[in-house]
Amino acid sequence: MLLARCSQKKFITNHTLVLENLLINLEGAISFGRSKISYSSLSPEVQIHPAELPRKLQRMERKPWVVDVNVLKRRARLDKQMRFEVRENILKPPENGLLVKELVPVAHKVFVAREELFGCVSRVMDSIPVHKCLSCGEVHVGNVPNEIKTCNAASSPFTVEHNWERGRLEDVLPVVETFHLYDRVGRAVSHEERLLVDRIPAILELCVQAGVDLREYPTRRRAFPVYNVSGRIIDYEKRFPKDEFSGKDIDEFGFWEKRERRNRNTQSSNLLSNDLQECATRGMSAWEEMRSGAMKLMQKYAVQTCGYCPEVQVGPKGHRLRQCQSYKHQMRDGQHAWQEATVDDMMPPVYVWHVPKSYENTPLSDKFKRYYGKLPAAVELFAQAGAKVSEQYSSLMREDVAVPTMDEEKLVV
Repeated sequence: MLLARCSQKKFITNHTLVLENLLINLEGAISFGRSKISYSSLSPEVQIHPAELPRKLQRMERKPWVVDVNVLKRRARLDKQMRFEVRENILKPPENGLLVKELVPVAHKVFVAREELFGCVSRVMDSIPVHKCLSCGEVHVGNVPNEIKTCNAASSPFTVEHNWERGRLEDVLPVVETFHLYDRVGRAVSHEERLLVDRIPAILELCVQAGVDLREYPTRRRAFPVYNVSGRIIDYEKRFPKDEFSGKDIDEFGFWEKRERRNRNTQSSNLLSNDLQECATRGMSAWEEMRSGAMKLMQKYAVQTCGYCPEVQVGPKGHRLRQCQSYKHQMRDGQHAWQEATVDDMMPPVYVWHVPKSYENTPLSDKFKRYYGKLPAAVELFAQAGAKVSEQYSSLMREDVAVPTMDEEKLVV
């Protein structure tokens, strides 16, 4: 009996060792096989979209959360508990209605950079054409439109080819509008006031709330902060202080009845030089300064966006309009699913195919689309005009990937 038990234990031990060695050998073979796969032999979908390029969301997908959902739930529970406690909750700028003094120069720089960016793009587009597909809205920057068959519109032809037309400034720099708030600490815009309140570009509204004073878009500047007692905002100032406006040109909603909208293209064109490369360099620096400055402002000044549609509202809370027509809007009574916004929500970059220098007068081929990179339309426009592209777009441009010719394409492994 003892010999039988000993032989049984030895058999189990040997069997376990054999299985462990077999698993180790299998893992080594799998890793060796993976290491032999070259980058060019991957599927085209993997090569077209680098890791930095944002993925296009499906119709029923929600935008990624900036703050984790569990953190938001924890904050909501704490706010609910504080409402039952009769005590003052100390608010810091800009939540108490005051400006953040350190960010006022940043807001002015973003405002000036935005004006200069639109002027530079308009100037460069006179020399470098921009094309737009009539069916799907895809944009291409260059002298010759591309031949890449990526038109996914329902009205597109069977060949999935684009139907190009001459593009405009809004195709390169799309403008996202938001409601202008006279008092950012006040109540949200209701559904009945949707036609009474002005809508302005979101980045411009962010600059106004951060300290830029524009006469055509008045806003309330407080000298004393508001107070939060048991979840309620208490304001001891008058509605229209005497040192701000006289009040004769302001209607009941706090907006000017007669205003003169400035033409940013005519103002900026006087400041631009005739040198195309210098104009593109200034536009590239304005693009980077506007986005970096907006990120600094959004760390303090809250911006909300809908999780399912492109709607944006600059302020501590979203509006109450019932106009959302995205996924499951019936369950929200047409209201938006508000969440914290990002810079891309306020200034959505339009990604276009990057045209290498050797393809300036040659259309991009559909067979080699896995070797081409992508860039935002404004960056690609300035890059073709001679401006230097920053290193943060180097992985998107894919300059390290050599585009083969028709004869060499058969030899690619």
